[in-house]
Amino acid sequence: MEKLKFSAHQKIIVALLAITQFTVVLDFMVMSPMGDILMKSLNIVPKQFGLAVSSYAFSAGLSGILTAGFADRFDRKRLLIFFYTGFILGTFLCSIAPNFHFLMMARIVTGLFGGVIGSISMTIVTDLFPLQMRGRTMSTIQMGFAASQVLGIPIGLYIANLWGWHAPFTMIVGLGVLIVLLISRFMEPVDQHLSEENANNVWEHFRDVLSKGNYQIAFLTTALISIGAFLLQPFSATFLVNNLKVSHAQLPMVFMVTGISSFIIMPIIGRMSDKLDKFKIFAIGSIWAIVMIDVFCNLTPMPLWMIIGVNILLFIGIMSRMVPATAYISAVPEMADRGAFMSINSSLQQVAGGIAAAFAGMVIVQKDKFSPLEKFSELGYITIAICVVCIYLVYRISLIVKSKNDAYSL
Repeated sequence: MEKLKFSAHQKIIVALLAITQFTVVLDFMVMSPMGDILMKSLNIVPKQFGLAVSSYAFSAGLSGILTAGFADRFDRKRLLIFFYTGFILGTFLCSIAPNFHFLMMARIVTGLFGGVIGSISMTIVTDLFPLQMRGRTMSTIQMGFAASQVLGIPIGLYIANLWGWHAPFTMIVGLGVLIVLLISRFMEPVDQHLSEENANNVWEHFRDVLSKGNYQIAFLTTALISIGAFLLQPFSATFLVNNLKVSHAQLPMVFMVTGISSFIIMPIIGRMSDKLDKFKIFAIGSIWAIVMIDVFCNLTPMPLWMIIGVNILLFIGIMSRMVPATAYISAVPEMADRGAFMSINSSLQQVAGGIAAAFAGMVIVQKDKFSPLEKFSELGYITIAICVVCIYLVYRISLIVKSKNDAYSL
């Protein structure tokens, strides 16, 4: 298969979406490593912290549903700028939150805007890049996730240790203002979809997209993958601190080294996804992840280098699932449905993640602020079961995409 090359404009798009993804992911991801700091500073229990995490997810899900009906009726660039500006406002409110309840309100505002940005970005990618290029494109954009681990989270934790938990949000606001100016200046309009015929009524369009069988399989897959991720992620740093005796000073090192490994791994997975069968990559990554989830959730205190090693191996499995699954799901909708599809898909992802985070907060038990987390391994076993189901669902999606491509080639 001939390897397609990126045009100059496509490279600019990838770079802009990657740095946008960096800030959005960092805003959400930094909550987890600061979990122990927040629970101690705000004097809250795991159940309340789970609600703080899920409040963002639930509001993001609501925003995705409300956006779905008209997402295909506007220039994607304008939508991106509008929602990214709102995201900056919500993050600013987080940076001045004086207590838990204000923080909850700020996270809701941030989620209403930030939760849609990922779906808009994926829609732009789907509009501008053919399927043969999406593995590389998705892996590059999702390196914003790795960059948040390498640079954002370690720096955020460092300044949180120095100046308090508000400081990382202030840092994100400053970056966000710069990025929205870059998008305004360098991104060209993305409006080819406006020439496609669509339902006259936005809610008819929404119902039409939601009712299609192939789309429903993709939505279910996204929801389950999100549930699997959010059962463990919000409390992973608290688990490291209280169960594995990793200090707050050592946490930035754990996330930085793991992020560096992700920088190396994700491009490799992206190229493999474009070159080889995406489902096989997903299946192998899922089996790898299942093994490492079982290992991680049952760890006991050990040397830091061993904990970092296990964390890296776990993320290899996670990344090997994320890239091919995202690329496959992006290929399911027709062009006229992509904005609505991605909004609904993002909404389900966020809502499912919020349910998982809230559920995890109710399952996890911590006797006091400094006690080990209990029942963390039970969450791991539930995650493993979900991974198994997702292998079957992604296989179904692979058949849908192949059938669709065969039909277009006739």
